[in-house]
Amino acid sequence: MTEPITTIDLLRHGEPVGGRKYRGQTDDPLSDKGWQQMRAAVGEHKPWAHIVSSPLSRCLAFATELAQRHELPLSMDARFMEVQFGAWEGKTADQLRAVDPDVIERFKRDPINQRPAGAERLEDFLMRVRAGWNDLLSEQAGKHVLIVCHAGVIRMVLAHALNLPLASTYRIDVPSAGLTRIQVQGVGEAAHHQLLFHHGKL
Repeated sequence: MTEPITTIDLLRHGEPVGGRKYRGQTDDPLSDKGWQQMRAAVGEHKPWAHIVSSPLSRCLAFATELAQRHELPLSMDARFMEVQFGAWEGKTADQLRAVDPDVIERFKRDPINQRPAGAERLEDFLMRVRAGWNDLLSEQAGKHVLIVCHAGVIRMVLAHALNLPLASTYRIDVPSAGLTRIQVQGVGEAAHHQLLFHHGKL
């Protein structure tokens, strides 16, 4: 029996109100610029059979608009929410550096051990994203699916799909409204993943 081939596009949200910051699970909506970025990223393309979204409004609002426009089924999955940043929630890099000039660089070099106080463990974040990913592969096997989510979620998917060291994930740049496509043969932990493009175009 031939294993199903599933194509999954991951779209990061556009710029939220308040600009760049360690937003985590703080539920800021998209700015006007963010809406423009996301609409430009997909245009009038509609190759998907299903859309899945993080429940945070900077993802869900656009996912809902897109699903309604193309009459596509939409579901939410909280496992695709951004990592919880603890004491860094809602703070900009400049605010954090004003207290500790090297804090961001230490975090980027060692995101496993140099986490903000009260933040979700990176290993736990990977586990929840991977669980959502594997369930999605089973439920949508053989289809083309869009996940509207966050930079951290895309990093965790790439770590899982490409067997990357977890400590290296913050070396991956994920721009606003950036699009990543992964093709998967099979389902479950034994599935074969292939990265087709990252920060690509439809």
